[in-house]
Amino acid sequence: MLCWILALSGLCFPWNLKLKEIVNQGKLVSDEIIIDLLSKRLEAGEAKGESGFILDGFPRTVRQAEILEGVTDIDLVINLKLREEALLAKCLGRRICSECGGNYNVACIDIKAENGKPGMYMAPLPPPPQCASKLITRADDTEEVVKQRLRIYQAMTLPVEDFYRSRGKLLEFDLPGGVRESWPKLLHALNLEDEEDKQSAAA
Repeated sequence: MLCWILALSGLCFPWNLKLKEIVNQGKLVSDEIIIDLLSKRLEAGEAKGESGFILDGFPRTVRQAEILEGVTDIDLVINLKLREEALLAKCLGRRICSECGGNYNVACIDIKAENGKPGMYMAPLPPPPQCASKLITRADDTEEVVKQRLRIYQAMTLPVEDFYRSRGKLLEFDLPGGVRESWPKLLHALNLEDEEDKQSAAA
């Protein structure tokens, strides 16, 4: 069983403010902060009997990947790949309900197939009626900040792909669309279709 690891959860108030300030500027949190928080979370999970974890968005640099190898074993790294124009649109389309905290997305991605490239459709994730008038945009979801994130990715994170590729731990997965289109294909790529069928049957 896999357990989601939220490396930044349970932080005291001053840490939350500091991390929020860093993220809102489109910058990356320092290695020392991330590794310290992650190590504590992994230790707490192990003490509670958690048998696995998933990290989302970490490691982002080769140095982080190297440090992570000294902290825990990584079985597989999945590189979810999305066209830049779709990624930018989805980031700019993110909305949060100011009342309940629900996450939604108003962007509708509809890219036509051309020049041998397949088309892509990602439907918006609209809010329920009670949240529609309470939507706000994240402070860091601006075109300038998103493009800055992409520049950082190109400079610092692309080498991480080579790091795990050389170790035979990298799975490349091109997102074909939204969750409905991508989830079954991702399970197939991970050879987990049977596990999903078992869980559906048990439900």
